[in-house]
Amino acid sequence: MCLGIPGRIVAIDDAQRKLATVDVSGVKRQINVACIVSDEHPVEACVGDWVLVHVGFAMSRIDEAEAAETLKVLTELGEAQAEMEAMRLSGAA
Repeated sequence: MCLGIPGRIVAIDDAQRKLATVDVSGVKRQINVACIVSDEHPVEACVGDWVLVHVGFAMSRIDEAEAAETLKVLTELGEAQAEMEAMRLSGAA
């Protein structure tokens, strides 16, 4: 399964190479924004954009509400997976 993690672009690091810094729940990483730029939305316009990040690339722009909902679902999935792992380790079925 491929998941995109929501994050907000906070800086452009290298416009020519299309590299930016994204903040994902307080963790900042450099990503490639080539998939979300165009003549109408150049690299420099990406600061402040909410994006779905997968394997170091911003795959698509999303709005803030969609980002919040996706983070909520991913958190819930993580909690569910932790609970299933605890059940597996305890031998419960």
